[in-house]
Amino acid sequence: MSKRFAKVLSLAAVLGCAMTVQAAPKEVTYLLPAPPNSPAFAPWVIAQQKGYYAAQDLVVKFIAAKGGVDVAKQIGAGNALVGGAIGDTPIIVRANGVPVKAVAVLGASGITMIATDAKAGIASVKDLKGKTMTVMSYSDTTYYALLASLRKAGLGKTDVEVQAAGPAGVWQLFSAGKAQAMAGVPDWVVNAEEAGMNVSLLPRGELFESMAQAILASDEAIEKQPEVVAGVVEATLQGMRDIIADPRAAAVTFAEAVPSYKGKEATLEKIFKLYVEHVYAGQQPLGQIDPQRLDSVRKFYVSEGIVSRETPLDELYTNRFVDTGAVAAKQ
Repeated sequence: MSKRFAKVLSLAAVLGCAMTVQAAPKEVTYLLPAPPNSPAFAPWVIAQQKGYYAAQDLVVKFIAAKGGVDVAKQIGAGNALVGGAIGDTPIIVRANGVPVKAVAVLGASGITMIATDAKAGIASVKDLKGKTMTVMSYSDTTYYALLASLRKAGLGKTDVEVQAAGPAGVWQLFSAGKAQAMAGVPDWVVNAEEAGMNVSLLPRGELFESMAQAILASDEAIEKQPEVVAGVVEATLQGMRDIIADPRAAAVTFAEAVPSYKGKEATLEKIFKLYVEHVYAGQQPLGQIDPQRLDSVRKFYVSEGIVSRETPLDELYTNRFVDTGAVAAKQ
């Protein structure tokens, strides 16, 4: 009996070790289009800070790429499973054979805003003709959204002097009066305002209806590691949900995660309220990609020659990680 009992204990120990190995968190590289200390990435930063990724058995490491298109290319090349860009991005890169899809989009509206110097007398996109404006980079999807807005107004990219200035320079050059307009995210609008610029936002009806930030995944990740993709989606959307529920508390959490924002919680709260009002509002369930909106964006990009061919819609996105996951159940 003692020998048999010893064997049972030995087997239990082996099984215990095996379970420990199986329970080891999965390490995931997540590519962002700019440095992760930007308030634009608050859902991800808050999810990390509050342990939402850890709760999904994930250890997420954020690495900055050179814009959303670069993120997609790196994912498609197998250098990362997941990453962030704007929901338009798969339309742009899939036409060139990059195998990525959007698996969630963080908001019902587009994230790209066009801010102008109120003294410049720019009331419409057409008024940008002959003006200088800044973008983060020529490989970021906000630049393509700007091009689409120009095309919508009957302008081409040569009608406006567009300068790629980086994630800080995009608003710094604008607020210093070296550009009359800027295409970017809500945090850069607040940065420019706090630097002393009297900012005027062009009406949304003037802009091309692009999409909000999206979580992208490679076809291979979706097929072979769906649990990782689902975990990233659920944790990130929980971070977004926290911002919607209480922008002030979210500002405190973000400042704890990014110490350079300590003492700037009021600024963060202002930024987060812009996101809640202009980007996140009206989406049910959170994260869901609207195929009709994506289709209209796709058709516009093709009709205006921004992309060369119309990729089948089902190759651009999937809602399976939102519709069938715990995220949808919480709405």
